[in-house]
Amino acid sequence: MAAINDLIDRIENSELRDRLRDEVARLQKQKKFGLVFEEHIPEATPLYDVPIKKGSLVAARSGKIETTYRVLKVEGENLLCERLDETHEQLTLPKKDMVSIARFGEPIYPYLKPIDSVCNAPDSDLWHTLIEADNYHALQLLVYLYGGMVDCIYIDPPYNSGARDWKYNNDYVDGNDNYRHSKWLSMMQKRLVLAKKLLNPKDSVLIVTIDEKEYLHLGCLLEQIFPGANIQMITDVINPKGVSRGSLFSRAEEYIYYVFLGNSSITLGTNDMLHLNEQKKTPIRWASLQRSGSNSRRFERENLFYPIFFDKKNGSFISVGASLPLGQDRNSVIVPEGQVVAFPLGKNNDERTWQLSQETFLSLLNSGYIKFGNWQSDEKRTIWYLSSGLLKQIESGEIQVIGFDENGTVILNGDSKNKPLTVWNKSNHSASEQGSSLISNILSGKRFPFPKSLYATHDSLWFYVANNPNALIVDFFAGSGTTLHSVNLLNAEDGGHRRCILVTNNEVSDDEAVELRKQKLRPGDINWEKLGIARYVTWPRTKCTILGVDVKNRPLEGGYITINTKEISKKRQIKQLTFSIPDDKAGTKIKKQIVSLLGNKLAQSLVTDECKYIVSEDYPVSILFNDRYLNEWIEELDGMDNIKELYVVTQDNKVFKQAKSMIDDVLGEIVEEQNVTIPMSEGFKANAQYFKLGFLDKREVALDRQFRELLPLLWMKAGSVGACPKLDGCEIPAMLILPENKMAVLVDESYYADFERAMQDATVDTVFIITDSEIGYKSMAANLKVKNTYQLYRDYLENFSINRVR
Repeated sequence: MAAINDLIDRIENSELRDRLRDEVARLQKQKKFGLVFEEHIPEATPLYDVPIKKGSLVAARSGKIETTYRVLKVEGENLLCERLDETHEQLTLPKKDMVSIARFGEPIYPYLKPIDSVCNAPDSDLWHTLIEADNYHALQLLVYLYGGMVDCIYIDPPYNSGARDWKYNNDYVDGNDNYRHSKWLSMMQKRLVLAKKLLNPKDSVLIVTIDEKEYLHLGCLLEQIFPGANIQMITDVINPKGVSRGSLFSRAEEYIYYVFLGNSSITLGTNDMLHLNEQKKTPIRWASLQRSGSNSRRFERENLFYPIFFDKKNGSFISVGASLPLGQDRNSVIVPEGQVVAFPLGKNNDERTWQLSQETFLSLLNSGYIKFGNWQSDEKRTIWYLSSGLLKQIESGEIQVIGFDENGTVILNGDSKNKPLTVWNKSNHSASEQGSSLISNILSGKRFPFPKSLYATHDSLWFYVANNPNALIVDFFAGSGTTLHSVNLLNAEDGGHRRCILVTNNEVSDDEAVELRKQKLRPGDINWEKLGIARYVTWPRTKCTILGVDVKNRPLEGGYITINTKEISKKRQIKQLTFSIPDDKAGTKIKKQIVSLLGNKLAQSLVTDECKYIVSEDYPVSILFNDRYLNEWIEELDGMDNIKELYVVTQDNKVFKQAKSMIDDVLGEIVEEQNVTIPMSEGFKANAQYFKLGFLDKREVALDRQFRELLPLLWMKAGSVGACPKLDGCEIPAMLILPENKMAVLVDESYYADFERAMQDATVDTVFIITDSEIGYKSMAANLKVKNTYQLYRDYLENFSINRVR
């Protein structure tokens, strides 16, 4: 409709113009069903590196790139051009003010120009990639390189909010748009169609973030493009304080679409990931294998005093020994070479007992129901087991076993309340603290508007790639580079080898463009380009986070919070309250006053006239109101690991000290899991290559004159293994055998015999053969017996001709 309105505006007869406008408006008001939007004039990309010649398509360096011209003749520093509209006006334009362009739908012949690289893992063949380009043309290239091979695409496209901070500048509406979402939808449709070609149809996921401006239309578009997929939308709180919407409700959340293709599904695992809404957890309490309280002394149950042997180096379980008779000294037990032994010992190394017999212990161990913790001393180690009550809950399905850890211990996800929800409310998903502040620290004060929280992106990816350590992940709206940063963190957590490809253009913000034009600068100038998003934000962030420094080469401060956990031990809080409580109604009132002083840690309803103490599985606090019942209270506390704070009401300091000793003996220290942090200054064991997308002349490619330019592209097609190869000198070799890149190229087919012999001892997965003969190519490829072979340049040229929209 935008084009029709443009034509109506050019009608000189006002009466005819008004009538046509009324008729068009009437047609637009007719009810439509489904997602309907206007197809817009094709997008165009400036090609600053492509020389202008006769026949080139050009636009002004400054101004709307949609206004295009065809070069009819090059006259020195001027161009004789024809305007490509209904006027076909011919005019002379200064060559320095124009730039070559590529329009959507035209065949392109891309290459990758190396700009920079960072290597912090020289022994690793893992290389990430940043491509500076318009993402539509970059997607065309990626479809050639990895069509049907990508495991996960994560994108954070512009939200069409009207903001003009960075391009894509959230401004996809013009004066002729009768439907304000049309241009945005048109832009997204073109890219999502290509994204679909990238994804593995058997098992992959597309993740798209969006806000309330376009989430409805995006959902319809995804349904239209991916009709057979499972699509689910997540709500993620990213601004707990809210973002103002004028007179409307402040926005605290954004939305995340998951598009599951084939057999793809989410990963279930650690509690930290399952509780993305930070709901109140109902922890599954593992019981201590060492008995405490009554019947816990060695002489009381001598059959339950026996040694447990572990590997001295890695702490893994080896065996259990026989029970020791009362008269046998535990030090007489022979410990085999390379092993260490654990006994049930109290706080002062007094001999206690285990809860289970050797037979029951081994049975539970074989089922994964035993867990080994930290060593408390040379002969004392924390060991837990699942009680019979929990085993019954597992059998009934109330508690689910969702996997086993590296030691063979079960991973439990509790009841259904503990499964991941579609609403995430996690403090480290805040875009302010873990987005803006993080980038500012890395880039030493440089700002980037509306960055994603590192952990919000990390968590979004984790639910799909956690069980795929070799996933290929693409983000073609890369912004500040959060996705690659998150992939590096994922790899650091579990030793994965996931590879990330980022695509972003190098546009500046509107405000910066105004200032740069005042300085007589234009797009394509060095001082203009260095302020673009790719060079000013995305690549510096990528490089700095890999090296662990900021842009001024100072070590980064702080640490990354990982999903990995470690056990820590700490003392329980035991406090004395020197009250005097009578055994009457007044005493009950005092008890309630004491409980109220603790805030909401205990319920008033737990206080009764008769209660001498409070012990409950539902609360982390316990109180002894009458010290005459100390021993009874201690018996009740046996096994109550949920209790973290204890209060003893007594005026007798000796009784309090006795109570502390007994509590320590019965409950021991609190053993909790804490998230492991990684110092940011350590950087990441990763490598990354930065390219700029350029375009080649088809005739030059066909004449085999662009091999040097295409070598990085061949490296990516072969899997980006090892550092991107470079050619030294002016000569192009007859063949290249690159085992460090697991690729080889036969440049001159007359050297095939030598090439075949060299390949016999080379570790190569991908071979490129340059030949015009398809029969010759098939014969040579068949004899090489490698995983992948490609015919150049036919494969390359045909792909990008096929990519043309017709």
